[in-house]
Amino acid sequence: MVTLTKVKHRRELLFAALPALFAIHQFIEGFVWLGLDGDLSPAVTHDMGAAFMLYAQGLLPYLLPLSVLLFEPDGKSRRRMVPFLVLGGATTLYILWALTAYPLQVYVKGNSIVYINQATNNTAVAVFYVIATCGSLFFSKIKMMVIFGAANLIILLTVMEYKRYAFTSLWCAYAAIASLIILVYFWTSSEDRPFAYA
Repeated sequence: MVTLTKVKHRRELLFAALPALFAIHQFIEGFVWLGLDGDLSPAVTHDMGAAFMLYAQGLLPYLLPLSVLLFEPDGKSRRRMVPFLVLGGATTLYILWALTAYPLQVYVKGNSIVYINQATNNTAVAVFYVIATCGSLFFSKIKMMVIFGAANLIILLTVMEYKRYAFTSLWCAYAAIASLIILVYFWTSSEDRPFAYA
């Protein structure tokens, strides 16, 4: 929420909201943990798991490139974001369909929560997801966005190497921590913003 107080233009709003969205996302997963520990009903646990997956897989591939596109200072840099936005939109539509068409399994393995949807749990979807969520950040004109993208990619590859089965839960948790980079950017760039949007 602190990042939102540093917004100087409406184009900055969605990107500035990412740390708060990640925080809410982790709050939702807290309810999943409570449910898996037996403190909530199976129905509530499933619904919280579905809400967690809705943001993690269903919305983030579109929201992240959209937030970067909106923030970019000029038309040329925004045009570089269009392929990522299109890919993210297509990935989002597929995943939203998959989340409604196939059952969700949620369980604990190795002290981590595992979320399984058989239609999204494959390499092709994972590749499109990574390109959509991290790709636009690497092509940004804003240095801190590139750093945020690099941090997320390193975290993502590390999680894939060591705890692939819990990828959705762990990557989102570490991405929430990495989103502190966004807070630092908004705190330190107040003299440079808002951009003269063209």
